[in-house]
Amino acid sequence: MRERRAAREIRRAREFEAFVAGAGGRLLHAATLLTGEPTGGSAGETTGETEAAQALLTAALARTYARWDRLHGEDPYDRARQELAALFAHRARRYRRPRGGVLDRLTPRERLVLVLRLYEGIAEEQTAATLGLPVERVRAICTRAVTLMRAAPPPTGARAAPGPPPVAAR
Repeated sequence: MRERRAAREIRRAREFEAFVAGAGGRLLHAATLLTGEPTGGSAGETTGETEAAQALLTAALARTYARWDRLHGEDPYDRARQELAALFAHRARRYRRPRGGVLDRLTPRERLVLVLRLYEGIAEEQTAATLGLPVERVRAICTRAVTLMRAAPPPTGARAAPGPPPVAAR
């Protein structure tokens, strides 16, 4: 009996490790966008600048792992994303002060809606159900957040988009 349980735990751990290896980077990026932290390193590189995002993701993955055996055909990425969104919404007051990230000018709720809708590509109805809001409210929050992002100047220190080199006058 113990051997079967140990084998099941090993299988469970391996499945979860494979899931995290495949989805961890995308989930960390979503967590970084949510917490409003700047992304200082290259893709796949973790820095001390993303401590809050890493802590948020670790908590979401711990909750996902705790429910791993009860997923029964449910997409583990969806579960992890739901846990990430729920934890962020619950802890939103921690992320109100500016941290220097791209989405800094948005409120935590606006960041959450924008990340779910635009970065994760979740439908308005599903986003509304996840957050416990009416669809119209999600639509209004998303519209306001997009408008704010379009209207605001780029953050200071942001590099200009590379363009053709200047033509030298002869």
